[in-house]
Amino acid sequence: MTQLFSAKKRILTLALFLTSCILYAQKTAWEEVAPGVWKAVVGSPDAFDLLKAADVPPRLEAIKRLDEGVFPFETSMIKADTVHRQTHLLFPLEKEEQIFGFGLNFKTVHQRGQILRLHVDHYGGRDNGRTHAPVPFYVSSKGYGVFINSARYIDVYAGSAARKDSENAPEARDRNTDRRWTSRPYSDAVEILVPSEGVEVYVFAGPTPLDAVKRYNLFTGGGPLPPRWGLGFTQRVHKLFTSDEVIEEAKAFEEKGYPLDFIGLEPGWQSKSYPNTFIWDKGRFPDPESFIKELKQMGVRVNLWVNPYVSPESPIYDKILPYTGTHTVWAGIVPDFTLQETKEIFWNQFEKQHLEIGVSGYKIDEVDGYDRYLWPDVAKFPSALSAEQIRQTYGLLVQKQSAALFKKRNQRTYGLIRASNAGGTSFPYVIYNDYYNHQDFITALINSSFSGVLWTPEARASKTAEEWLRRMQSVVFSPMAMINAWSSGTKPWSYPEVADEVKKMALLRMRMMPYWYSEFAKYHFMGIPPIRAMNLEEGFSMDQEQATISDDQADLEANPYAEAVRKEVKDQFMAGEFLLVAPMFTGQSSREVILPKGKWFDFYTGDYVGEGEIITVTPGLDKIPVFVKNGGIIPMTDPKLHAPKKGEKINLEIRHYGDQQGTYQLYDDDGETFDYEQGIFSWREIKVEKQKDGKFKGSISENEKNKPNNIDQITWRFMSK
Repeated sequence: MTQLFSAKKRILTLALFLTSCILYAQKTAWEEVAPGVWKAVVGSPDAFDLLKAADVPPRLEAIKRLDEGVFPFETSMIKADTVHRQTHLLFPLEKEEQIFGFGLNFKTVHQRGQILRLHVDHYGGRDNGRTHAPVPFYVSSKGYGVFINSARYIDVYAGSAARKDSENAPEARDRNTDRRWTSRPYSDAVEILVPSEGVEVYVFAGPTPLDAVKRYNLFTGGGPLPPRWGLGFTQRVHKLFTSDEVIEEAKAFEEKGYPLDFIGLEPGWQSKSYPNTFIWDKGRFPDPESFIKELKQMGVRVNLWVNPYVSPESPIYDKILPYTGTHTVWAGIVPDFTLQETKEIFWNQFEKQHLEIGVSGYKIDEVDGYDRYLWPDVAKFPSALSAEQIRQTYGLLVQKQSAALFKKRNQRTYGLIRASNAGGTSFPYVIYNDYYNHQDFITALINSSFSGVLWTPEARASKTAEEWLRRMQSVVFSPMAMINAWSSGTKPWSYPEVADEVKKMALLRMRMMPYWYSEFAKYHFMGIPPIRAMNLEEGFSMDQEQATISDDQADLEANPYAEAVRKEVKDQFMAGEFLLVAPMFTGQSSREVILPKGKWFDFYTGDYVGEGEIITVTPGLDKIPVFVKNGGIIPMTDPKLHAPKKGEKINLEIRHYGDQQGTYQLYDDDGETFDYEQGIFSWREIKVEKQKDGKFKGSISENEKNKPNNIDQITWRFMSK
């Protein structure tokens, strides 16, 4: 009997294996769902996924304006099967192909060879897939993108696994005698395991990596267009400040000449937090409406810290209790935001207590992880979605629903979030975390450009004045210029030795407002990230990424499997269309900068610095190295302490760099509302042309009738002599 059972078991196992092989060999049907965007359905996908959680329509008209895309694979090379309630996907890789993406990584830009479990979590110091935005989208150096639309923990083998049936299977070598032996045998595929009986898969055409990124961004709604004040400067004050102390801090910014557009209140604004009541503490904030009004009159808005875990003392506790999960966080109940009842109870409280008295935005904390305090995967929710699906999408849900409160009032917002995922490209939130490594912050900034998210390398405090200035320089060239002083109480002037230099950098941020605002408009309307990795820049070659060591130089005593690794460019990036930024870190007096093909010029002086080469720069403590493409045009304005208000006219100083002609698209609208969605915006073309006498002359197109025009006087500076 036992032998019969064993024989049946072996037959069943063989049958399952053969079924797997048959399914694996099947061709996947691909449907073009937008120009250059194809979708395939494998098996029976979950009813709830990332795109359904985000629920944002694609910007189809913008996608149609891109160059026509070509499907990047032979369809027979893509494999898919569903066995044991899991879906296995395989996409081919060529020999010299590199891949980027898979979310907000902090240490690596090249993802080929990585093994990841894409799992929403805090960042724990390793690039293993557990991060604030584990976006299941990757981009190839060959110029295409792949997106897995699943709200599950996804396992990725990014060119790390070698199959015996591969046409390019690695050759067995004798390590004792063959110097070509490697601990990383060649793999010709990205293999992905989704713990579900099916999944939707999307492929995005190029022809360049940036084109693939643009298609993905537009397909997921296009980037956010922040209010102008959101691109100004922000200070998050100490967690237990009172309304009087906040007002005094705002006055100090004004008196000392440091720009400030919005202040962030940390947990102490609430009557109780961890878990939260979401109502004002009457001791620290006796009259919140008057407090917010006074700040607004000073040109400063208010942003509130929250996390969504409801205290038993919150006025909404009893109402929302039936719509929460089985487990608590810090003894607070966890709302199931996929339910309409939850949304109405929770966000109505915010609308009445916060928005109606003038609050301008939120910092939504702790929707990402630490397993030890967040709900476990055994938790149950009234929607019947799994705890895993709720965790993967919680950041998306709170972003979408809170942003909708402001849109209903025709009022733009810009805030902070601890977790996001695919589909959240258009939400007006910037990711932050508790990690605090300056170099890794810059790598995260670079990686954000592959995944449709924004990240801020915020400044909190520093051990030295040098470190403070270097961090502040990076902050100025980022999606949100922020000091987060919730614990330290740090001010921009807290390090007197560099206070003047910090002020100059902060005012530079304000001077560059027309450039930043136009670049975010391109993110919204065209899908172009405002901060971009060098690997997305035309003229940058992977040949410029040199090997760090040779195989012979590897220390085999320290690591028996050490070998040469190609150097990644993870400490410099593109800011907008024309600027290359190369941050300096504590202890550095000089650094190398890789210049892509074409001439490049110093941002501050206009001097020529090089062309398609590696240069060494020694900028001094007061400058962050910034370079401009040949023909680059940078629109700037006066160094004001607050971003321009609705209807406020500004002066333009238009800078031109280099020895060739150039053009730039300058964007304008009212800076605060969603009226641009009704066509109330303008693009004006700036041109710099060379005259017969060899001199440059600038012009700007006329403003269209009934379109916004917030420009007063215009001056021109031709920086390169």
